[in-house]
Amino acid sequence: MTVRTTHTVARFTSPFLLPGFDAPQPAGEYRVDQDEELIETASRLAWRRTGSFVHLPALGTASPIHQMVPVVPADLDAALQKDKEQE
Repeated sequence: MTVRTTHTVARFTSPFLLPGFDAPQPAGEYRVDQDEELIETASRLAWRRTGSFVHLPALGTASPIHQMVPVVPADLDAALQKDKEQE
């Protein structure tokens, strides 16, 4: 089975809270990793997401502790949309 991880950055202009987080996170840029596995069919190739993770703290923040917290992609998308509407 072929797997891949894609890396993106989520930018928040306001503090935000996602399910599974212990506390609200400050505004900033956060690294997001998405794990996917290859699905091969007779007619095409496709990728299925198997996990999504947000790295804490925000990029550029000095901290002795770094965490990779699993998130539901729909929750992350909703938080980003809410943040965009607050601008």
